[in-house]
Amino acid sequence: MVEKPTDDHAARVRASFDDLHGKVGGRLDDASQAAMDKLRAAAAAKDGDTLRSGLKELRDRHGWLYRELAAHPQVATLLDELALLGL
Repeated sequence: MVEKPTDDHAARVRASFDDLHGKVGGRLDDASQAAMDKLRAAAAAKDGDTLRSGLKELRDRHGWLYRELAAHPQVATLLDELALLGL
């Protein structure tokens, strides 16, 4: 069962991914944009299964974007917090 996210959580996810998009948006093609959108939605919904599969897909197919995501302080912190919650 996926926990319904709070508005505060969704706002943090939106702000974090918007900041990342501001840094890498010019380099995104349709496939990498779709992968990032999938991660954003999964993080906002606290959907651990989709988040894990999305991160694997990002790592396997869009390695440069995965590295950017992992190096982005806000997004990395957010994903670490979700991991600590067992998602």
